[in-house]
Amino acid sequence: MPLPSDYLDSIADARDPSLGPLVAQWPAPGGVGMAAFATFAAWRDFVLGFGLRRATPEIVATKFERAQKLYILAWLDFDLIKAGELVALTALESALMDRYAGAETARRTKLVAKKAEREKRALSKKEKWWVGYTTFADLLKFMVERDGLSDDQIPMNRRCGPASKAIGRLTGETRPSLSDLRNDLAHGAPIDDFPWAGLLELVRDLIDYAYRERPLLQNFAWESSAGGGANRLAALASRNDEPA
Repeated sequence: MPLPSDYLDSIADARDPSLGPLVAQWPAPGGVGMAAFATFAAWRDFVLGFGLRRATPEIVATKFERAQKLYILAWLDFDLIKAGELVALTALESALMDRYAGAETARRTKLVAKKAEREKRALSKKEKWWVGYTTFADLLKFMVERDGLSDDQIPMNRRCGPASKAIGRLTGETRPSLSDLRNDLAHGAPIDDFPWAGLLELVRDLIDYAYRERPLLQNFAWESSAGGGANRLAALASRNDEPA
């Protein structure tokens, strides 16, 4: 179900006033900037500004919207962003399983079949396991190595420049990788670390890339919400060392 523009307006006054503005780190040209949100509406519009732009399967869209809800609820308790990060990464994994798992399995099947035929033997148990077991890390690498994803094709990377190291976090050349982050959040201590700046935006960009051949959604929040994510990012880009 698409997130309505007035989602969770009822919690606007529930934040403890003594906490002051909600301050979040987010990627900006040349590094990471700080954005301050004095009102719930400003924070809500910022998060809604990172909605999916492409038509995706319902299971992917639902998971991503759930991640956005958790980010929005961070207005009440900032730790909820860590839960939002995990859900965002599960949405990404669902998208990659849908788009790439079949192709990667077929590729592996051909490789082991040719090797076994060349050596005049049956497939080994290890080869069969390798063919059938595709990890999140494998699928992230598939995007780069076999589906042509580059730095220039990631909107966040174009906006911020090479400092975002987005491709390295897919291939594992930059640690922690997105796969590492997902594993840490799922099996470690998800609320003990600081949020990863821009994770929601990066996940949105990657899902959009995976479904780039699908139609654009007619209306997304980042276009229609006054003072929303697009305007916030413009402010962050121009004042990358000050609160936006």
